[in-house]
Amino acid sequence: MPKLHAKPPTCAAVLGACLLLASACGGSASPQGEDEGSSAGDDASGTEAGTSTAGGGPGGSEAAASDDGTDDGGSDSTGGAMVPQPTMLPTPTGVCPTMLDGDVEFAPAGIAPRTVRLWISDAAQDQAGPLVLYWHGTGSQPLEATYGLGNAYVEQVVAQGGIVAAPTHDPAAGQFPWFLVLGSQEDDLILADEIVACAIEQTAVDVSRIHTIGMSAGGLQSAQMSWRRSGYIASAVTYSGGFVGSAPADQDPSNPLAAMIFHGGESDVVIISFQQASENYLAALTQAGRFGFVCDHGMGHSIPQGDAQASVWTFFRDHPWGTKPSPYAGGLPDGFPEYCAL
Repeated sequence: MPKLHAKPPTCAAVLGACLLLASACGGSASPQGEDEGSSAGDDASGTEAGTSTAGGGPGGSEAAASDDGTDDGGSDSTGGAMVPQPTMLPTPTGVCPTMLDGDVEFAPAGIAPRTVRLWISDAAQDQAGPLVLYWHGTGSQPLEATYGLGNAYVEQVVAQGGIVAAPTHDPAAGQFPWFLVLGSQEDDLILADEIVACAIEQTAVDVSRIHTIGMSAGGLQSAQMSWRRSGYIASAVTYSGGFVGSAPADQDPSNPLAAMIFHGGESDVVIISFQQASENYLAALTQAGRFGFVCDHGMGHSIPQGDAQASVWTFFRDHPWGTKPSPYAGGLPDGFPEYCAL
């Protein structure tokens, strides 16, 4: 599929049909080969995007929080209080593969086997780290995760027990990589359930720290997942994602989900306005009594670099499942990008 780096296609009739269908199902028409930012992930799978010290740098990441009295996942043990636990953790529906670093094939019941790129180390066997699900953009690939999350941070989090899982898309999804962009088929969420279930079966994953993040079509998928799997998703980050139509079915409305919402401003348009989709997502969070904030980096349809990745990991650390109120309700932490605001 050719990538789009300038203007979107002009076949208005086709796009109109896509948008109409997307609005009807609560998904979105994402750009065809849209990702200026995510395409950088194709070329920069080893890029150390997370080289700044914003949000504490790697020391402010999810896995490196031990210096403030929390465990490597940042679990709040203040006063011995019980940490809220997810209400709807999945169980395996197929035989779990051995979870090793690299490409691993999962075969959940009811869908075709799917390859997932895992970043994992032996530390996951006995250290309760986070699990982050990364959804790439159209025309990109799972290695985009090292760009969107910062390669240096991924390495440090994994070394301390964390897991990053980036699914490979099913070509049967059609024009865009994830089924929920233009439809209602939940194959990708079934795969996510299996990844989570197998991680629980084989590792010491901290089940209160399961997060989702994605770029563009992956950002739309991540927003969908935050609602449709709110029974276990603690918090979400979207790079040029959100909702085009209304919010989808909410698996667990009691979960005070939090979201960090990036977009590139008025120029963040490829077929749809991702600024508007992001604002729709924030409005849905607010209406549901949840917490969210917007980071308008003003650089169009791209994944911001600099201090963004460090802040993402800090945000995940500070928002395990069931966190309410958000520790950011009174203001964002020092070191977050200046373009982020409540």
